[in-house]
Amino acid sequence: MTTVPRRRACDWRLLFASGILALGACLSAAAHAQSKPEPSAELKLSTALGPAYAQGKAGETWSALMRERSAGRLAVRHFPGATLVARDATREFAALRDGAIDLAVGSALVWSAQVNELNLSSLPWLIVDEAALDALLAGEVGQRLAARLDAAGVVPLALVGNGFPALATRAPVHNPADLTALKLRVPASPIMIDSIAALGAASSSMPVADARVAFASGVLDGQEISVAAYAASRLDSAGLTHLLLWEERADILIFAVNRARWSTWSEADQALVRRAAQDAAREASALTRRAGDAAAMAALARQGVVVTRLTPAGKNAFRAAALPVYQRWGATVGDDLVRAAEAAMNPLSTPSAPTPPRQ
Repeated sequence: MTTVPRRRACDWRLLFASGILALGACLSAAAHAQSKPEPSAELKLSTALGPAYAQGKAGETWSALMRERSAGRLAVRHFPGATLVARDATREFAALRDGAIDLAVGSALVWSAQVNELNLSSLPWLIVDEAALDALLAGEVGQRLAARLDAAGVVPLALVGNGFPALATRAPVHNPADLTALKLRVPASPIMIDSIAALGAASSSMPVADARVAFASGVLDGQEISVAAYAASRLDSAGLTHLLLWEERADILIFAVNRARWSTWSEADQALVRRAAQDAAREASALTRRAGDAAAMAALARQGVVVTRLTPAGKNAFRAAALPVYQRWGATVGDDLVRAAEAAMNPLSTPSAPTPPRQ
């Protein structure tokens, strides 16, 4: 591993002999030394979720692979639950960029507050399914998202699909009219809040503990949530016994490194870290898919959960209602990037589920 030479402490005898120029040189050297991370320090890796979820498991795996493949030279400690940023995942990207965090596995939805282009995967009903998401990230769009992350100040190593959150509700939902006057818990994301409002529902971003009470009392009528989180939190026991697989948006996991930390590693270690990230990303993708596969749906059904999957025609009704949000946020994401994503969707779309038109 390449190491950064430590600056020698200022020789104060030389300082007194040489005067103010030596003082300036010493201060400059001290400032330079503080701007570089210590190569031998334990690395801090952040995830917003714990190992029970694909994102947290990805952080755990990435940490273990780096330590193992470097024979312990790259000592990594995984901090799940956004504990490095006072459990506020919205601060994670800035902490990674500025060096308070060395590595992170972040969510596109959360990091989109700092990188507008990441809102792409949350454009309502843009991405057709898992295969479409994989193709999107493997092609030009994935490369452009990685370039934008790099320009924003971090080093992206892998982008992988993290599935499609579902809609858990007390009563069945089959079309947008069924959402009228409902109050739904959604992530504190402007695009998500706009999307829910366009579908006729009100939104809330209250904490998990408060939401549980609100579900029981009837103050909240439902929640947008991943299938894995729905199953783990047993929201069916809180009265949310209907689960709509509506594929309104997708999430993306982003494996990234602080740029200053990256620069302290040799090319060989950089390659090691990148390969470890890619291997952890593949594992995370497999976990996400297992959480929503037929066996997982059958297990939920045995618990009394009514699972419904929107047909292409059913998606069209929701897509039409959310079209103003798609167009408004498409401009925020960037028209060129959205058009590239739409072009990638077309070969995978069916005639009954057209991509929303651009204006």
